[in-house]
Amino acid sequence: MRARPIIAIDGPAGAGKSTVARLVAEKLGYVLVDTGAMYRAVALAATRRSVPFESGVEVGEIARSLLATLSFVRGEDGSVRVLFGSEDVSPLIRTPEMSLGASTVSAHPDVRDALLSLQRNAGKDGGVVLEGRDIGTVVFPDAEAKFFLTATPEVRAQRRFEELRAKGDATITFDQTLADVQKRDAQDSGRAVAPLRPADDATLVDSSSMNIEETVAFILARVKRP
Repeated sequence: MRARPIIAIDGPAGAGKSTVARLVAEKLGYVLVDTGAMYRAVALAATRRSVPFESGVEVGEIARSLLATLSFVRGEDGSVRVLFGSEDVSPLIRTPEMSLGASTVSAHPDVRDALLSLQRNAGKDGGVVLEGRDIGTVVFPDAEAKFFLTATPEVRAQRRFEELRAKGDATITFDQTLADVQKRDAQDSGRAVAPLRPADDATLVDSSSMNIEETVAFILARVKRP
């Protein structure tokens, strides 16, 4: 029995999992483990080595090699920063290309095996919030609190579109963003290994008509704390 629970937040791309998970962790004083960032980091490393995302064996080797250098630190603004050694690659892994790349590399069993032990070790003692796509189904099926955070594709695309525009990307269009979201959904839900789906005992959280504060409050109200 863990003294403090594991909180698993799964869901599709653009649902706001990263922001919600960070705020839930802050409110509870828990550690945040961003598993999606791990797969994005693998995609970035593969890109730098000119290894195709579809090359499972080679990408799996890259994932294993990253375990020695990949680290996460909390930034001054409370966000989680992703480091390759001493290099902060946080902005580089948050692009649409790395999002789709993460979906592709995460479908490889070699990659998932390489990162699974890292994810489980980070959360095994509880008092953590993990967000991803298979936390409640594969990584921690025994998590005490499971949530599946989603919203309509159009709402998720609009949020992502506004985020990219705020970062200065004037070339992106809403239609392109929506197409990326739908493509990511299809990849994540249709893959043979750990497909995106709610855990049977997960609480569904549809944030289509809720803002971030309301979503966080909804989750906090349903977390049983010691």
